[in-house]
Amino acid sequence: MIRLGTMTSVCPDWSIEQIIDGMQRHGFEGLEPRAGWGHASGFELDMPAADRDAARAKIEDAGLKISCVATGAKFAAEDPADLDKSIAEANAAIDLAADLGAGLIRTFGGARGKGEIFWMVNRTAEAYKRVMDHAAERGVIVMMETHDEWCVSTQVRAVVEKVNHPNLGVLWDLMHTQRYMERPEETMQTIGAMAKHLHAHDGRYDTENGKITTVGLGEGDLDYVTPLKLLHDAEFDGFFSVEVIHKSGSDHDSDATLKAYGDGFRKIVANF
Repeated sequence: MIRLGTMTSVCPDWSIEQIIDGMQRHGFEGLEPRAGWGHASGFELDMPAADRDAARAKIEDAGLKISCVATGAKFAAEDPADLDKSIAEANAAIDLAADLGAGLIRTFGGARGKGEIFWMVNRTAEAYKRVMDHAAERGVIVMMETHDEWCVSTQVRAVVEKVNHPNLGVLWDLMHTQRYMERPEETMQTIGAMAKHLHAHDGRYDTENGKITTVGLGEGDLDYVTPLKLLHDAEFDGFFSVEVIHKSGSDHDSDATLKAYGDGFRKIVANF
């Protein structure tokens, strides 16, 4: 079953209690903390053990779940020192996810330099292998997101296949693969079976600077009906997690974002 989730990036200034209230108000089931950004909810890689236990209890007592821990770890990093930092970040996130009852963490490929994709895939796969033992020990799946320089699903699949480990999967960002002109049917065939989690942020190609503007679900130029129907028919069991990024302290309306995406999601899946 595809369930509705949100990242703390949607509501960076809300406490855990406010997040629970907002999620329940708009029909959300899963929370994806974005560690490392100083959100008011306090989910960080150095979060004390007692705080981890308390946060998990509050979420679960409300009938909700921590779906995933989102990191900024980049496994295609060319600089050994940068890669070591990403490895350490991922390992810490694995521990946080396990302690919070989440079975997933989000990572990136990130910038990969120049050269043949064959070598980039091999180098990135070797980096992911470095965290597989720890992930297996803690019962957490590390996900590589279709994101940044790794939006083409065949390249992400190549990394996952090269690692060939049950604790490495894919986070399918439904926007980014379409930005790279993949049809949802193509992406589904390529990584659908590897996908463990989804990111949602609709967008409109109408800005003068050539970029895409984030809008409410169903208000943009991206196709969310097709991939969600394909995943539904394939009995995907995971979260459709809203990734609308609001900066802490900025002028934004977290409640309106949750309502727009909650209503939009239910409108789509009601026809399945």
